[in-house]
Amino acid sequence: MIRMESLEQLESQLLDIQRWEKEQKDVMFWEKLGRIPFMLLDRITPKIVREKIGSALNEVGGFIQTGGKHLIRERAVLDVLAQTAGSPSVYGDEEDNRDGEGEEASGSGLTLEQAARLPLAIMDSAADTIAAKRVKFAAAQGAAAGTGGLFTMAVDIPLVLGQSLKVLQEMALCYGYDPNEERERIFIVKCLQFASADIVGKKAILDELGEFDDQDGGEQVISQLQGWREVVQSYTDSFGMKKLFQLIPIAGIVFGSISNRGTIRDVAEAGKMLYKKRRIRHRLRSMKPSED
Repeated sequence: MIRMESLEQLESQLLDIQRWEKEQKDVMFWEKLGRIPFMLLDRITPKIVREKIGSALNEVGGFIQTGGKHLIRERAVLDVLAQTAGSPSVYGDEEDNRDGEGEEASGSGLTLEQAARLPLAIMDSAADTIAAKRVKFAAAQGAAAGTGGLFTMAVDIPLVLGQSLKVLQEMALCYGYDPNEERERIFIVKCLQFASADIVGKKAILDELGEFDDQDGGEQVISQLQGWREVVQSYTDSFGMKKLFQLIPIAGIVFGSISNRGTIRDVAEAGKMLYKKRRIRHRLRSMKPSED
């Protein structure tokens, strides 16, 4: 039987995350110049390619609004969690495993509600396993995009965006949160924004997310949904300088691989740490009253 964390252990891990937040550095100077080459690139990109990018970005907007084609199935992530745990006994009793209360159980019998009660060590291990696979896939995808010049590079941008959204959903599921919920998709977009923001932007996002679970859903969620285009545009603009290097023959393969791998790694890390922080704070809130 795997034991859950004590109050002291949760507080210690929360301090580790807060140290990680303080260590987040500003984006590099050349990345801040990304918008300029991106705009120049946009001018020389054929109309049909620009339309394809625009269509893909609209699909991302569809994800934020309703889930759209970028929603993942939770079954695979729950199975990774179950395999990491190694024993059905940590999920709860047999009655819990039989009664999904309308939730779709995975092949392992683990539900999302039960996953939310797993020890953080299991959540962390599953998140690391999934992130590593996503990073490896992104590197291969970036290398392939670097072989085709302008056309494959343009298509690569929405593909990386889609991969970013998928890995963030997987991080959400690892820590027991449901990306099918509109509220969680807002949090995912904020994680995406955090990964590419400068140091001032990161601080502002952390302040906002610090009160995320204290807010009522309603009008606040709707007002944030309306700003999705600005978030997505800012995220894609940050690709500018990196993607420009992919136009260099042969070297573009290397640059593409490094760029995509770094992007997905940063996004996955942000999602893991920010979702883990929410789970820790939730457990602390539920434990502290009993300590009084």
